[in-house]
Parts: sequence; structure tokens; C-alpha cells
Amino acid sequence: MLSQMLAQPDVTLLLDMDGIIREATVSDSMHERSVEAWLGRPWIETVANTGDEKVRRMVEDARSTGVSAFRQVTQRFPSGRELPIEYTTVLVRGRTGLLAVGKSLQAVAELQSRLVAAQQAMERDYWKLRDIETRYRLLFQTSAEAVMLLRADDLRILDANPAAMAALGFPAKRPHQLTGYDFLINVLPAEQEILQTMLGLVREQGQAPGIVMHLGREKKGWLVRASLMTTEAGQVFFVQLASAGKAPQIAIDRDPIAVEDLIERLPDAFVVVNTDGIIRRANRAFVDLVAAGGKSLVVGERLGRWLSQPGADLAVLLATLRRQPVVRLFSTTIYGELGAVTEVNISAARSGDEESGHLAILIRDVVRHAPPNGDADQLIAALGPLAERVGKTSLRTLVGDTIGVVERHYIRAALVMAHGNRTAAASLLGLSRQSLYAKLNRYQLGQSDTATND
Repeated sequence: MLSQMLAQPDVTLLLDMDGIIREATVSDSMHERSVEAWLGRPWIETVANTGDEKVRRMVEDARSTGVSAFRQVTQRFPSGRELPIEYTTVLVRGRTGLLAVGKSLQAVAELQSRLVAAQQAMERDYWKLRDIETRYRLLFQTSAEAVMLLRADDLRILDANPAAMAALGFPAKRPHQLTGYDFLINVLPAEQEILQTMLGLVREQGQAPGIVMHLGREKKGWLVRASLMTTEAGQVFFVQLASAGKAPQIAIDRDPIAVEDLIERLPDAFVVVNTDGIIRRANRAFVDLVAAGGKSLVVGERLGRWLSQPGADLAVLLATLRRQPVVRLFSTTIYGELGAVTEVNISAARSGDEESGHLAILIRDVVRHAPPNGDADQLIAALGPLAERVGKTSLRTLVGDTIGVVERHYIRAALVMAHGNRTAAASLLGLSRQSLYAKLNRYQLGQSDTATND
């Protein structure tokens, strides 16, 4: 890398032994007309405040060992422009001075910014997909109409709602009994041919007239209709059963749910605040997150007390909730009473009006879901070659390839964290199991990569 930067540096500084700039040149690609104002000034005065210590260490390292490590600083040009530059400093032969050569990281910074924007857009899409799946599951389970999903190749049951289970004579509280069950076993031999004929028409034409069949242990009459769907797992028949006579009584568990107890047992922090941000209630996970001695020490306090920017972060969150009823994945930092620092994502919803309403806030600790440092180094190494393609490949292709590298890396990391269990890995990634399987196939992650054990 040193040879690359010395061959084509964007900025070259000749310094004396005290770090004073004696000569300075910039390449034409920097679009800076003149840097003569740097001459005679200490190099440390031409960088942003956060780079002071880095410049000092590069000068000291070069004087003592002959060459310094690569370090990134924000270089201030006489025109007022500020750019990220990666420098290394070497000792000139004869100890007559130092030479600092730098490479602009502007293209990499822009690519990283676009990558973050693309990742946020993907995460929003994931949450939308999960919301759709949740609504589907709720409608599927509570529908009074009996519906089932059958694999098109062997007619085994993939899923069935409580009404369908009751129609087939299975207990509604044990849905796992029907998963993988051969639907044809429940069909009278005399009716199997007409069922296959009807499903054949559905395959060819997309629709077919309903047929009456006798199903269940009591062989009651049911009007059976089907349609064909294409999913990531292959083609699936969506089968609807309507009673041809008296509809069976379906027993659905409607035991009251102890909502308060469920909130208290949530593994993620949960608080309810008023429109001024004053905490009205909090669960045990929140008390532990902020390291308070008990609920009495957090109720009545402003939530912003524990945020990284006590006034700004809470104000932004409240202002956003005044404009829209829901906020998802608001990133901030929680500072606990004992000094612990935790990166979190906040999701919140508003109820009532702007004056007297309340806000329900779920705070999720994202640090514990982060991959270990070794994985981060692997991800950085994998992304490194993409930066070398800047100027040779279109930005759309670069972003697409970068997203692919990131997705592949985090899928493998999730599988490691889940000990190869793909269902658990899908939950960690916020994906459905079918979406995870599709990505495993896309990135050719086989059994040796996943060692799955669903």
C-alpha cells in the first residue's frame, strides 16, 4: 500500500524535523489551485482538531523509526475545503527532513455514506415485510374460514389455520401435528381422482370449479376450492374449505392475556412516557439498562436524562412522533447511572392527541447483537477490494456488490451466533425463514457453511 501511495500521492508535504511545512504539492485530481498558504506553518495547524494527535504521532514515529503507520486525518485546504486524507510519513535520507504523502479518501467516504443509506432502506423494507407477514399470520389464524397451504408436488400440508384443523379432526392447540401431513390420507379413495383433476386444472388454467369432498374423521361434506401460488419454496396450493352442510364449531383458545406481566417480562426495555418525555411506567429491562436501583428512581424522570444528547435526542424523537404516529429504529446511546454506555435502537408509537397522549417506547440493545471484532475485520477486508474499483465500475454496480458482501457476511455471522440453526438465524436478522433460505441459495452458502439444524 505504501508503494501505491508513493507512486500516485494526492498530497505531498516536505517537512522539517519539527513538522513545519517547507514544500507542498497536490495532484490535479484534488482541484485545489494553490496550497502556498501552508508554507512555514506547522502541519498540525492545517488539519481538523481531531487530527492533532495523529499528526504528532506520525512525525514522532518517522523521526524515531524512519516511517510512520498510515493514519487518516481531515485536511483543511486554504480554500476552506476539508477532505479525509490518509497519510504516512517517512524520514528523508540524511535526516534532513520528513516527507508526508497522502491519498484522498473522498471516494471511499462517499461510497460508505451511500452504503449506509442503502442499508437503512433495506432495513426499512425488512420491517415492512415483517409487518406484512405478521398481518398475514393474524388473519390466517383468526379466520373463520378453513384454509390450508399444500405443497404442489406431493400435497403435503405446509400450514393450516385452527378452522382447517378442526375440519380435519385435529386439536386446534397442536398445529405441529399437521405440518408435513399427507393431505391425501384424509381423502376418500373414490374422491382422490376428482381432487387430482381439479388441481390439474388449477395448474393449467389458474382456476377450477370447486368440488364437494368428505373430510375429517366424521367424513362431513366440504366444498373445496384451490388456487396456485408461487413462493420462494416453490409452488403451493392455497386450499379453502367451506362447509357443505352445518359448519363445525371451532374451539379457539380465548384465555385472557396478562399484558402487564408480558411487558414486565420483555427482554427489551419498555417505557411509557407523556408528550413531555416524562416516564410514567417502565419495565425491569429498562431499569437494568440504565442501572437504576428500582422503578421508583426512573418513574417521573425525563427519558432524555439517559440519552447521549439529553436535550436533542429526546426532542427529535418527540417532534417526529408529533408528525407521524410511529417511529422505527431511531439510533441513540444510553448512558447508565454506573457509567455503562449502550448503543440502542428505539421504536415508538403514539396514542391519544398531542396534548394528553402517551408514547409507548421499545428500546433494543443493539450491542449484544453485534458481531465480534474478528468478524468486523473480515468485513473490512472483504470490502477493501471494492474501493479499488471506484472509477472503473458504475456506482450502481458498486453499491449492489457492496450490499451483497455485507449481506453474505452478516448471514454467516448470524448462523454462527445461532449455532447453525437457520430458524434462529432468520430471527436475529429480522427475516422470514423463507427469505433466509433464498439468500442462502443466492450466495451459495451450502451445508458446509451453515451446518444447519432446524
